[in-house]
Amino acid sequence: MSPLVLALVLGLAFGALLEAAGLGRARKLVGQFYFTDLTVLKVLFSALVTAMIGAFWLDRLGVIDLRQVYIPETFVVPQALGGVLFGAGLVLAGLCPGTSCVAAATGRRDGLAVMAGLVLGIVVFNAAFVRIRGFHESTALGTVTLPEALHIGRGSAVALVTLMACGAFALAERLQTGSGQ
Repeated sequence: MSPLVLALVLGLAFGALLEAAGLGRARKLVGQFYFTDLTVLKVLFSALVTAMIGAFWLDRLGVIDLRQVYIPETFVVPQALGGVLFGAGLVLAGLCPGTSCVAAATGRRDGLAVMAGLVLGIVVFNAAFVRIRGFHESTALGTVTLPEALHIGRGSAVALVTLMACGAFALAERLQTGSGQ
């Protein structure tokens, strides 16, 4: 199977799982901000930890070589601004790019509207790129990984994130139990 076909199959499967978890509905995502429905935290942290542990062990067993995985550079200020814009869009729309794809694929108009906004944003960014290139490339740190930033080994970073996820799951359960869910 070609890598592009595999990517398509995995993407469709992930989208189907997001829909099955209800994450194609804005109301479900907004529940995260009110601490009434922490499904987003649970699903995405589960996916992150599963991928992280899988990649770690596949590398350790020699099946893959993580040194060959592309890690994008860190640009502190532009990426911080991007995070603020992403968060504002998430709060306003109730959907993120991935969940808006799921909503659009199931015919929900809010998902289609967010997808239209995403495409418009891409077009505007590309049209303005020559003028904002200096800002876009400012505050470069190079490639930064969690183990490098914390000066710990990969295994320790995997354990730390896994423990953090377990703590977040426990807290989410307490918050949801306390809110009557």
